Amino acid sequence: MTLQQTLKRKFSQIADCLDERGRRVWAAIEAKGIGYGGVSAVQRATKISRVTITRGLKELGQKRALKPGRVRRSGGGRKSIDHHFPQWEKTLESLVEPLTRGDPESPLRWTCKSTRALAGELTDQGVKVGRQSVARSLIRMEYSLQGNRKTEEGTKDNPDRNAQFEHINAKTKRALSSRQPVISVDTKKKELIGNYQNKGQAWHRKGKAPRVNSHDFPDPDVPRAHPYGVLDLGRNEGFVNVGTNRDTSSFAVASIRAWWRKRGRHLYPKAKRLLVTADSGGSNGYRRRLWKWELQRLADDTGLKVRVCHFPPGTSKWNKVEHRLFSFISMNWRGQPLQSYETVVKLIASTTTATGLKVRCRLDKKEYPLGREVSDEEMASLSLHPDKFRGEWNYELRPRRLG
Repeated sequence: MTLQQTLKRKFSQIADCLDERGRRVWAAIEAKGIGYGGVSAVQRATKISRVTITRGLKELGQKRALKPGRVRRSGGGRKSIDHHFPQWEKTLESLVEPLTRGDPESPLRWTCKSTRALAGELTDQGVKVGRQSVARSLIRMEYSLQGNRKTEEGTKDNPDRNAQFEHINAKTKRALSSRQPVISVDTKKKELIGNYQNKGQAWHRKGKAPRVNSHDFPDPDVPRAHPYGVLDLGRNEGFVNVGTNRDTSSFAVASIRAWWRKRGRHLYPKAKRLLVTADSGGSNGYRRRLWKWELQRLADDTGLKVRVCHFPPGTSKWNKVEHRLFSFISMNWRGQPLQSYETVVKLIASTTTATGLKVRCRLDKKEYPLGREVSDEEMASLSLHPDKFRGEWNYELRPRRLG
């Protein structure tokens, strides 16, 4: 066995037991024992640098050794970046958040602020730092990788926003305590019917995931599903009317009518009122005349007093149908292409939760044309009774005596 092989074998057996000081002292002892050429021999066998071995030889010749537990003399080693550039983290923060740190002309304002890019820009400014040091500093400053958060409502807070939530809550509690039906309604986003990607993941054997179209920009002739949800708050039961035509106010009220015929009138045979909570926009928006006209027809046909409470503009995520019905439907069909209307209906109808949610679903093939206008005379004929508090958001449509 050659000298280099012997040194290499020794070092591999002892390396894990040595700290920084132990490695250089051991290497120095071996080099000194070999004599002339010992430093080069140890360096080739162990890959320990010549500088380190030489430093170890100097330590062997010193009378005063390091204190126990130390691997370097006091003040030894490379100085930290904070020593050379005390204010470097402020420069880093101005690159990460240029506007909030008063630097609108930051060179990285319009670029991806990766740790590598940040380190490169800092180096260009004279601060020599690596991307790992940048990452550690960002974590220390309580930064983290995050995506966008949907919290901005898009409109300024209405002064009556909180009061409206309290109003809806009071009306809902009162209706439920008197065993009157309370429903939360809204339209789920339209879905493409066909071999298109559906976000999410599902279990499949390796390499057997469904293959879908590489693009989802179909022409207008591609069929779409318009699921309109009705959530019975008192019974934790969902009803979804899947339209094949358009999401209009007529379709919205037709979905409520379908729920009443299929479920409501059987579950609430003694009902005199129906409380509907809805968003302020969309097909069931509080400004839509056709929405109120169709609700009046519903009240006339059923004999129910239909009371409506709209959530304030920009607060649709608080509508219970969103997080107690639609969210579970999305989880149930995640990762599955909606190949047909039958697929949509079956996936919706099979949605359940641990808390007992049950969902019924039907397909609505009726056409709902656009452009239906309600005249002033027709609006004047409505039995519309606005509440004293924010009557545009809270109102009741009572059955008219027709005849």
